[in-house]
Amino acid sequence: MSNALTFAVPKGRILEEALPVMARAGLVPEASFHDKANRALSFASEDGATRIIRVRAFDVATFVANGAAQAGIVGSDVVEEFHYPELYAPVDLDIGHCRLSIAEPKGAKLDPIGRASHLRVATKYPNLTKRWFESQGVQAECVKLNGAMELAPSLGLSERIVDLVSSGQTLKENGLVEVATILKVSSRLVVNRAALKTDPRVAALVDAFRAAVSA
Repeated sequence: MSNALTFAVPKGRILEEALPVMARAGLVPEASFHDKANRALSFASEDGATRIIRVRAFDVATFVANGAAQAGIVGSDVVEEFHYPELYAPVDLDIGHCRLSIAEPKGAKLDPIGRASHLRVATKYPNLTKRWFESQGVQAECVKLNGAMELAPSLGLSERIVDLVSSGQTLKENGLVEVATILKVSSRLVVNRAALKTDPRVAALVDAFRAAVSA
């Protein structure tokens, strides 16, 4: 596999939705990829032409932007958070739909966002959060968390949170309500710009995924 194309996929829910799209694009992982007891991170495709690496969603963007992988699948939230110049997202895969939203404690007597000059927000997305609040004329102090965001307001760590929301049930169970949407999210095929220009296999992969989505 020394000359194999490297394709990065995210662990978790998005991957389950991505696998059928990948199959339609002709990218099928070897059987061991589906073994839940297997802790390997790198797998061959069935045809041996591609190395498929399974990493955290945020790391997909880093691997592809830096050329360690030529292509991959990741949510548009990650693409927008990092804004890597070398990362290009040519295909919306129409999966992994959710939204990046602002939430606050239900019934809290907080100043409306538009009237505040400074807010403390817990989030995994400090760049997207700061940019959005700046567009509203508000300075956001971001507390970076990688999980358990919903606990931050009740423990006094922040007034509000910014996190991915699907059904909203997790917010409800933790006494929070959604008050604004920053970004509607879906999963994208991402490629390294330099690889797209220099490796015909990457352009062919883009075409294959476009056809898979259309199908």
